[in-house]
Amino acid sequence: MYSEIVNDHFKSPRHVGELPNPDAVGTAGVPGQGNYMVVHLNIRDGRITDIGFLTYGCPGAVASGSVITEMALGLTLQQAMSITSAQILENLGGLPLGKRHCPGLAVAALQAAISEAAQAPSNGGPSNSA
Repeated sequence: MYSEIVNDHFKSPRHVGELPNPDAVGTAGVPGQGNYMVVHLNIRDGRITDIGFLTYGCPGAVASGSVITEMALGLTLQQAMSITSAQILENLGGLPLGKRHCPGLAVAALQAAISEAAQAPSNGGPSNSA
């Protein structure tokens, strides 16, 4: 059974959807082969100014994507890179045993987006969406 927090994030996910002109995009998982997640970032002065996610997965995956976007918004790239699966799991009030991989999926997608941003020529400079 899912916690009230998980149900809330599943039924009303925050920051769901693609950003029109993201500065960085990260993915985790393989489409068509189970859960996967995509995280879009807009960055200004090394800080996450906008974030969106898409996922194919269970309520735990949707809730994990929603929570990580709330946690990462406004953080520096370095701060966001340090978000852990355990922190997401705690913010969700736990997940059933078979669903505890979902926070890791969200972390991996966010970290992939941050890695892409760090390699970009602008290196986290002004956002395309100003």
